[in-house]
Amino acid sequence: MSEAKGKYATIHYQNYLELDKILSAQNLRSAAVGKPAHEEMLFIIVHQVYEMWFKQIIHEIESVQSFFADNEVIESSLGVAIIRLNRVEKILNLMVEQISIMETMTPLDFLDFRQYLFPASGFQSFQFRVMESMLGLPQKQRMTYHGHSYKSVFPEEQQAQLDAIYKKGTLLDTVNAWLERTPFLKLKGFDFLNIYQQAVNSMLDKEQAAIDASEYLTDEQKVQRKEMIGSTHTYFKSILDRDKHNELMKEGKKKLSYEATLAALFINLYREEPILYLPFQFMNCLIDIDNQMTAWRHRHAQMVLRMIGNKIGTGGSSGHQYLSKTTEEHQIYGDFHSISTLLIPRSDLPALPDEIRRQLNFFYNEIVS
Repeated sequence: MSEAKGKYATIHYQNYLELDKILSAQNLRSAAVGKPAHEEMLFIIVHQVYEMWFKQIIHEIESVQSFFADNEVIESSLGVAIIRLNRVEKILNLMVEQISIMETMTPLDFLDFRQYLFPASGFQSFQFRVMESMLGLPQKQRMTYHGHSYKSVFPEEQQAQLDAIYKKGTLLDTVNAWLERTPFLKLKGFDFLNIYQQAVNSMLDKEQAAIDASEYLTDEQKVQRKEMIGSTHTYFKSILDRDKHNELMKEGKKKLSYEATLAALFINLYREEPILYLPFQFMNCLIDIDNQMTAWRHRHAQMVLRMIGNKIGTGGSSGHQYLSKTTEEHQIYGDFHSISTLLIPRSDLPALPDEIRRQLNFFYNEIVS
């Protein structure tokens, strides 16, 4: 038997998980100063578990990005990516639920050891910043920390690692490039944008006619409804205008490029075509992850409010106030949410030409038919 085989032939559960290291990593600062606080053990373990979940999420995102490294993403890889992003969403959901465990500790319990935590803060979680960055939270969109960059709390080596994530390209960058490469908008004999705009105009005309014909609306209500339709029409036009879209990107109000946005819209509208269903699911995964990140930020902010009220955080931040603002400001995949505004009813959706539908079907079906 070779040395390698002998070394790894058997292993004990305790050694495989390195439990001696893990279970000896809960060092209570309150006990170290001779005033042990029972609840500090829970506080440490909950945060250590969070860090372990951050590590797993980073592992999953790295794998998903690797599938998009080439110019062509095969369907099997997309399926695996969906499974792994679903896992990320489930982990984030568990992280939200985990806050309820922390809340079994009362504010008075927390005060028994809070004074020993200064200046440590969750704001200093490097893995959380890596996770946010890899998902695609733009650096310009981040809130500052005491007027300084979010990176200022980390040593130079870690700051360089965060910069490297953006230089390499985030998951959002990868997805944007993938959508731009999709061939759905360049199908021969099918001008999607022109056909879609006609369908939108037809839909809005029907809505206006329905308002005019209504016997239940007052004249004032009809005017209000028509004004709403006018605003909707203006919104459609502004989003579908390349120059306007690029202007919104420069202002930081849009993250997906014009081409990527149209591709995402096409996928959403014709999601029931076999080849489009996996891309549709993939985009839904990103929306679910964004929603869970927002939910986690909100629950975290509410927990902090419950525990310390409006006190300053241990790291010197504004505590609850800062965390609440990140809930609003740190959304990553808002462009995918906005696609819903551009959707039209199936009854108004133009039917795809037979030749295009065949291209969007699985080849196996063509062979056996």
